[in-house]
Amino acid sequence: MHNKDFPVYGAGLGLRRAFIRSLSEYATNQVNFWEIAPENWIGVGGYFGKKLRALTEQHPFICHGLSLSIGGPTPIDQAFLQKLKKFLHQHNIRYYSEHLSYCSDDGHLYDLMPIPFTEQAVSYVANRIKQVQDHLERRIAIENVSYYAAPGQEMEEIDFLNAVLQQADCDLLLDVNNIYVNSINHNYDAKAFLQQLPIERVGYIHIAGHYNEADDLIIDTHGADVIDPVWQLLDIAYERFGVTPTLLERDFNFPPLPELLNEIDIIHTKQSHWQECNRGLHQRQE
Repeated sequence: MHNKDFPVYGAGLGLRRAFIRSLSEYATNQVNFWEIAPENWIGVGGYFGKKLRALTEQHPFICHGLSLSIGGPTPIDQAFLQKLKKFLHQHNIRYYSEHLSYCSDDGHLYDLMPIPFTEQAVSYVANRIKQVQDHLERRIAIENVSYYAAPGQEMEEIDFLNAVLQQADCDLLLDVNNIYVNSINHNYDAKAFLQQLPIERVGYIHIAGHYNEADDLIIDTHGADVIDPVWQLLDIAYERFGVTPTLLERDFNFPPLPELLNEIDIIHTKQSHWQECNRGLHQRQE
């Protein structure tokens, strides 16, 4: 097992306006850290702006971006980067991540589009990630994304992802559900994919639910409960990477908050189990 310093610890939850009014002291104690999309909060005032300020003053927060379009054809949006840097500082955001995809070309496409798995794309994306890290003056993480087509593919997904991480010298936001979704849609071994990821680059983990369109087509929706095979993949991730901060994503079809917190409890339980396993391993080695 691998021990490293993470920006946060334990089990996290994506903060959504849909349930922010129902947050209680119990809920905020049960959740070790929160994640927000900065695009949804930059410049927000009124009730939600005050609520966010109160929460970021009391709890650890990380940001997961939506619109940087790291693989897009147009230049990185410098004006947005300026706003983002200010927002991260204002709210003491501990970590920033983005998707390994693109979402704009002279206008937003409102979806995360796959980057071609090519050597040329590796260099292009890695240089853009370096630009962002230099501008923000912080290391960022890039998330492995779900994709439904692979136009112009010259490399395997795992080789493309590892090459980008290496050339950009950035971290990985490991989305376990996306690995599961892609393994079904593109017929590969999810466990083997996990085993090939670099241990030292994993910053934190995402876990979420999805929608079964057909036996061989799963849509990554973040609108359902996490299923058993994805929980099992999280166990495999903990076995390989050690107990890593893990965030539950839910974007719509929200159940009552206590039901979401039940899934947070599952994460806590799994983390406790693997911490015990880790302790037992160290004791036997001594």
